[in-house]
Amino acid sequence: MYRRPYRASPTRLLTYLDCPRRYRFAYLDRPTPVKAPPRAHTVVGVVVHNVLRDFWDLAPGQRTPDAVSRALAAAWSEVGFRDATHSATWRSRVTQEVVEYLRGIDRDTQPRGVERSVSLPVGRALLMGRIDRIDDRDGELVIVDYKTSRRPLDDTAARVSLPLAFYAAAVSRLFRSRCVTVELHHVPTGGVIAHEHTDESLDRKLAEADSIVAELIDVDQSYEQQGTASTAFPPHPGPMCRWCDFREHCPEGQAAGSAALPWEGLEPTSA
Repeated sequence: MYRRPYRASPTRLLTYLDCPRRYRFAYLDRPTPVKAPPRAHTVVGVVVHNVLRDFWDLAPGQRTPDAVSRALAAAWSEVGFRDATHSATWRSRVTQEVVEYLRGIDRDTQPRGVERSVSLPVGRALLMGRIDRIDDRDGELVIVDYKTSRRPLDDTAARVSLPLAFYAAAVSRLFRSRCVTVELHHVPTGGVIAHEHTDESLDRKLAEADSIVAELIDVDQSYEQQGTASTAFPPHPGPMCRWCDFREHCPEGQAAGSAALPWEGLEPTSA
């Protein structure tokens, strides 16, 4: 009997692994529980991604620091910052970081894709996602994913990333050209963490995704049958509960610690 593929993003899979309770809040409960207001570090991440996306719409001769500064000022939001002065300070800092990051890359060669939506059948699922950038470097396709966290990237982050492996496999299928190199670009520092997959390592990551999907199919069915009474969504209390969008709806999360201040994620030592 034909069964429709389970449609999911890598983010959905990873949310479940992080905390089944948060997964239920985000993907199953309807209406979705009210989220906490956006935090300053989230605002910075969205603004930087949008500016880097729109940068490639400019003609090569217009890809200048002034253009970046104007774009970032237009996209900026003061939500989550301590006050207007705090916001202005960070806008200046982030503008300089983006300008310096762009100085360190090839700005004249148009990427093969920017904010490119991709999908890939994986076992029982149809995985879907959006790639920040796909570079074509002398015929080699490279996945680029922007990171804006104030914390430095772990050296293994690109190698173990399930989303990056999915992107590489999806791009290989989409363009019918082998794609095995994935990169995390840390915009605040300009640092790059790269990994070159093998066919075997990509297969392992896709098998991992299929295994998670099997769990999601089961827990989703449990929710359909029992709703919020289902025991398939236990919380995973820990330090990250301070930052959870759904903290106000989770007693265990509240007990794990006080809520993080809206601007706290801008500090390098923050989670």
